[in-house]
Order: sequence, then structure tokens, then C-alpha cells
Amino acid sequence: MADVPLDRVAETAATEVEDLTLHHPHSWLTRYVFSQDAKTISIQYTVTALAIGFIALFLSWLMRLQLGFPGTFAFIDAAAYYQLITMHGMMMIVYVLTAVLLGGFGNYLIPLMVGARDMVFPYANMLSYWFYLLAVVILLASFFAPGGPTGAGWTLYPPQAILSGTPGQESGIILMLVSLIVFIAGFTMGGLNYVVTVLQGRTRGMTLMRMPLTVWGIFTASVMALLAFPALFVASVMMLFDKIFGTSFFMPSLIELGTRLDYGGGSPILFQHLFWFFGHPEVYIVALPAFGIVSDLIATHARRNIFGYRMMVWAILAIGALSFVVWAHHMYVSGMNPWFGFFFATTTLIIAVPTAIKVYNWILTLWRGDIHLTVPMLFALGFIVTFVNGGLSGLFLGNVVVDVPLSDTMFVVAHFHMVMGIAPVLVIFGAIYHWYPKVTGRMMNEALGKLHFWITFLGTYAIFFPMHYLGLLGVPRRYHEMGDASFFPASAQMLNAYITVLALVVGAVQLLFLFNLIWSIRHGREAGGNPWRATSLEWQTPETPPPHGNWGREQPTVYRWAYDYNVPGVAQDFIPQNMPPEAVPLGPRPAPGGMS
Repeated sequence: MADVPLDRVAETAATEVEDLTLHHPHSWLTRYVFSQDAKTISIQYTVTALAIGFIALFLSWLMRLQLGFPGTFAFIDAAAYYQLITMHGMMMIVYVLTAVLLGGFGNYLIPLMVGARDMVFPYANMLSYWFYLLAVVILLASFFAPGGPTGAGWTLYPPQAILSGTPGQESGIILMLVSLIVFIAGFTMGGLNYVVTVLQGRTRGMTLMRMPLTVWGIFTASVMALLAFPALFVASVMMLFDKIFGTSFFMPSLIELGTRLDYGGGSPILFQHLFWFFGHPEVYIVALPAFGIVSDLIATHARRNIFGYRMMVWAILAIGALSFVVWAHHMYVSGMNPWFGFFFATTTLIIAVPTAIKVYNWILTLWRGDIHLTVPMLFALGFIVTFVNGGLSGLFLGNVVVDVPLSDTMFVVAHFHMVMGIAPVLVIFGAIYHWYPKVTGRMMNEALGKLHFWITFLGTYAIFFPMHYLGLLGVPRRYHEMGDASFFPASAQMLNAYITVLALVVGAVQLLFLFNLIWSIRHGREAGGNPWRATSLEWQTPETPPPHGNWGREQPTVYRWAYDYNVPGVAQDFIPQNMPPEAVPLGPRPAPGGMS
């Protein structure tokens, strides 16, 4: 499907916005440290987030050692365990996944994919990274604060979070809240850049319905984040006031160890509403960029135009809108009115419809495609399978009657990690393997990449599928050991030990990815400008890696959508977006072949 007939030149309006004034670097500091180039900022975001990701991975190892072999490691007591799960969860969800998918891929891909020279507000874009880095430093500083980091759980529920019985309630919870506040301030600068660049920075001919789905996913997620993060910002500020100044936004009247505290009149449930008003859109703030990236990986590596492009766009927008009316399905055990439970159970089922549409369209895109099982394609297929499996277990938890007995069990841990942990991480890996040639000019090692994929994919299933069974047995989550409950069979603890060993192995394999990432910068095979023979604009830059400004003297003109693969009557199996119709080589359709 081509937007423009091949026998005439598309008419494109002259640009209505003056060309962006670029602030070119004049020193090593302004080129690599305080850079205003979105591509450099993207690399800074990604490297920082990967570093935090490996720290979070190490914390998860310590948690699993305690669960698999309780009492063996004396330094992992109950307080330390709760601090580990808190920091692991918050790091992965906010400081890794959000930062990579929006800060990393958003900065690199949006300007290139829409034909812009840079983000619309380069200086604010630079500040967004440094705010993010400051937030990370504040978060990590809590490990060295008196009492250590907070152990309130990554949801930070009051009143527990700031009472004396909770680990890290002295300084840890304060540093966590301040870190979140700084992170949100930084993201706001970045998010506004993503949105305005998509709306105002597109090149000639790049209409909204010609944008790649990756851009649609990041754009919609950025709009959602700009609407959802303020709820977490306000909740963090209010809890900080409760902790430092003794206010009672979330703190009811309390007696602690026989002493009546000065709090009174606050509502802990209000914090839950504010947190999950952010928390559930956050699931799709992570998922929507992943949906867009997977769509582009599948189309490119299956050599097929994306099936139902407009339907995919509307599904992304529908998911973004509906995600704001399902938050309280995380609160079924909070004592809400049954009618509210009915409403949120219904909206939870409704949001599955546009999500299912996307899965069907991916499968139909693959149908009869010239599928190349490259490393990016393997990770994209792994994502689809994982997200579907995780989504099916989510249908159980979306039902009030089923969720109440399962809510505090390992079943939730399994579901959440499949949907919010493993699935987006698979996409991140696939995207890095896919766009690494554009960033560095070299290919990553394919044999190491495939080994990394298969161990990671099969290993994570071997880890998290048994957790569903543990949850159905009633094994509780957030307990540092199961104890001797009579309804646990002896095999439950054996299963925990098995999961721990696998988690150590799969975690260690991620070092193989790190080695491949660094080794390939110097020793990888030279990629050329467009190794995947892709159609979208980022692969059509005059130089690889692209310089500051991306396009040289003149920005490209777009003549068609981003998915012209295997067009009948064309002599090559792809037509770049910026190729004029009169330049399209006509002739016999080539036989399917491997990627160059």
C-alpha cells in the first residue's frame, strides 16, 4: 500500500515553521556531557538506565537467595528484604523502563523518524536528563543514609511508609519521595519535547498518518505521562509534608506502641487513589512505546506492510484513554463499594479489546510474510507471546471475586512481571539490537544475540510460570520467608529454590548482552546506512551515525507511509518514505531473500 501513486509526484506543502536553530558543540563537554543533541541525550538516558537496571537485577538476586534458601544469608533479614523489594520495584518501573522507552528511544527516534533536526526545545531536553540523573543519585544515596533505603514496598502505602516500624523510615522514605519529585520535574521537560516535536517538528509530507507506529506509541505515552505523573508528584509532596511537617493528608489518628501520635483526619485510601491513578497508566506508558516498536520490528523483519495501520493508531489512542479509568482494579481489597468494583472490573475487560486488536494485527502482519528470524525479530515475537500470556492472567485479577483471594499471593508477582517486567524488557533488547547499527554504524554479534534471546526467553518462563502455581497454593508475596503453614506442600519451598537458581542463571546471561553491546562498538561488522532494508526515515540519513542536525543541508520530503514493503510491480522489496515516486524502480518483484 503506497500513499502516493507511482506515476506522479506528491504535492507537499512548503514548511510553515522556520528551520530549528541548532546549538552545535564547541568542546568535549558540550559534545558529550552537557549536550543538546537529542541523540547524545538518548545515549545518556539509556546508559544510565541500563546501569540502574543491573543494580536492580543484583537486588533481585539477593531477594531470591532469601526466598529460595531462607535463613542461609544472615545479612538478608526481614528489614533488608523489604528494602530490597522496594528499591528493586521502584528502580525497574520508573527509573529503568520509563527512562529507556521514553528518554532513550524517544530522544533518538522521534526527531529521526519525523524528519526533524532535533527536539524543539534542545536546552530543556538537556535539563531533563540531568534532572533524571540527579533523581537517580538521590535514590541511590538512600543506601548510605541512616537506616538505609525505605522498606515500605514500591507502592509506598501510608501510614506504614512513615511509621517507626518500617525500615528506612528515618531518611530513606524522604530521599525516595524527593527523588520521585525531581524525576517527574525532569520528565515533564522531556515529555513536552516529545509531544511538541511530533506536533510541530515534522518534515514536509510527514502527516500524522504517515508516522511510524513507534512514534505514535511514544507520543501517546508521553501525553499520558504528562497527565498521570502529576498525581504521583502531588502524592509525593503531600506524604513528604506528612513525614517532615506532621501534616495529616494521608495519616489517620494512630496509636503507636501505646503512644497516641499527633496525626488525625488523613486518608490512606486517598494516597492509593493518587498512586494508582498514576500507577495503571504507567503500565501503558511503558507498554505503548513497546507496542509501537514491536510493530516496526515485525513489519521490517517480516517484509510486510503493517496490517490495519489506522486501526493500530486508533487502538493506541483508545488504550491511552481507557487506561485512566481502570486504576482502582488494584484496590479491590481496600474495602471499596461493590459498585465501584463492578465499574472497574468492566473497564478492565473493555481495555482488553483494543489491546487484542493490536495482537491480531501483528499476527496478520506476519501471515504469509517473508519472515527473517533475526535477533530483533526473535525478541519481538517473544514479546507478543509473553504479553498475551501475561494479559490472560490479568483477566483473572481484573475480576473482583478472583482477585480478592489472589491479591496478596505470588500469582500477582508472576502476572506483573510477565506484563510489566519481562515483556517490555524483551522489547528493549529487540530495539537495541535493531537500532544499534544506526547509533554505532556496526552490527551486534548475531550468534551471541540469539544465545542471549533463547536463554532469556525460556529462562524467564521457567521462572515466572511456576509462580502462578505458588500463588494458587496461597504462597504470599512480600513475605521474606514462607514459614511452616500447613497448607503449603513441601514441594513449594523446593520450587522456590528452583526459581532462585534459574533467576541467578538468567540474570548472569544479561552480562553476555552487556559484553556484546560494548565489544561490537569496535569489533562489530560494519552495518552501512540501512542494513535491515527498512523504509522509515531514520534509516535514510545521509550519514551513519547521523551527525548533529541529522539531515545535512536539507531536510527530507516524505511521499508515503512507513510500511511500503513488497509492493507489487516494484523491483525492490521496500520503498523508503523519502523516495520520490518517479525514482521508484519498477520491474519484476524479487524472490524472497535474506537481509543484507
